[in-house]
Amino acid sequence: MQEDIIIQISTKIKEKRKAKGITVQELADKAEVSKGLISQIENNRTVPSLLVLINIIRALNLDMNEFFNDINQQTQTARVLIKRKEEYQSFEKENAKGFLYKRVLTRNIKGGPTDFVLLELKQGAKRNQIVKTDAYEYKYVIKGTVEYLINNEKHTLETGDSIFFDGRLGHKPSNVGTDDALLLVVYFFQDTEK
Repeated sequence: MQEDIIIQISTKIKEKRKAKGITVQELADKAEVSKGLISQIENNRTVPSLLVLINIIRALNLDMNEFFNDINQQTQTARVLIKRKEEYQSFEKENAKGFLYKRVLTRNIKGGPTDFVLLELKQGAKRNQIVKTDAYEYKYVIKGTVEYLINNEKHTLETGDSIFFDGRLGHKPSNVGTDDALLLVVYFFQDTEK
């Protein structure tokens, strides 16, 4: 099954930018937005406004119809959906060593995109910088020991523990255990237009 439209658009922007050999900064300059915003859009950390999306597509010198031509709209009438593990799609959110993301499923639920992701944190993996996401985040530790620094407070989670927080708070995870860690992550994206 295809990814949700928002995720498809973010992925396509990143792919087209890389294919054209354009840096994030160059695209940001051409689209008259910040480098950080382009990075957040490409890494599914925020949903662009329509105007920003149009500016990015134009900055990539793409035809609007061509850009949206192969974006698949899903019919969300299926009441039961099965995803096999070989269908999970690996992706990169930020360049962070030891962070392996696999998208399990993305759906629009109650009018907003929701992204289900498996995150493997290799032993000793940690993020160097604080990140923010325009989403509420739910993390369930399937195995391992993970420490989350959220708004300058440390929270240590063991196998079976979970945490839910507003991703707009600065946060960063670290694998503080002796083995690799595995987490189920659910992002509930918020409308940034409000």
